[in-house]
Amino acid sequence: MLIAKSEGHYHFLKGIDPYSCGVIADPGWEIVHVTLEQALPWRQGFDRVEAHLQEAGRDRQALCGMELRSPAPFTMAGFVAFNRGYCQVLKAWDLYVGELNPVARTNVAPLFDPPGEPVLHAFSYTVPVATDAPRTLVIAGAGELREGILLEQGIVRSGDTSAEAMREKVGYVVDVMVERLFGLGGAWEMINAVDVYTVHSLDGLVEDILFNRIGPVRRHGFRWHFTRPPVVDIEFEMDMRGVRRDLVI
Repeated sequence: MLIAKSEGHYHFLKGIDPYSCGVIADPGWEIVHVTLEQALPWRQGFDRVEAHLQEAGRDRQALCGMELRSPAPFTMAGFVAFNRGYCQVLKAWDLYVGELNPVARTNVAPLFDPPGEPVLHAFSYTVPVATDAPRTLVIAGAGELREGILLEQGIVRSGDTSAEAMREKVGYVVDVMVERLFGLGGAWEMINAVDVYTVHSLDGLVEDILFNRIGPVRRHGFRWHFTRPPVVDIEFEMDMRGVRRDLVI
């Protein structure tokens, strides 16, 4: 069920404490995606986000998506601990809707040139547009973690990176993306960016699973980030978005 974040002019799908499953801008508003030219330590990154929002004539409530990069995959306990500090900042910004975190998130660990600490890579926020402008949305990153429950037992084929296991993992994640897209009231025609995060071979998986499911988005291709998902033993992650403006600052 979609939940209103009225101060931010978007709706979101309920996720878990660290993030929502995705966001869609309300009519008369659009989501702008911003990539930092130089990644910043994640807490300093929040300050950069606020400065940019002020420059754009928006306030903290407009923030609807965050993308982080970490030095290496966390243990499950380490991930929970990091999320606790991250969520404290969102709460200090008064972004929660009741007990729910509305901000979508992707957090992955680059294999090459990893940062020395968790950093902010990109973020998304809402701005006003004409009421008949196309809808825009951001779907949060998801790995093969059943139902998003932060327990090792929830990982699909945990510890197994065989071809058969990777096929099952990728299939599960694509199913999650489809569920989130339609849960947001979206359609494939709205998506213009697909990101895949894994250090494992995609041989056969792109043709057999990914491209067979994403329909019209195939013409945009996809971006393969040679990174690991944020938690040890999760091997494949994916996110998607459909935006009209994609900035670098």
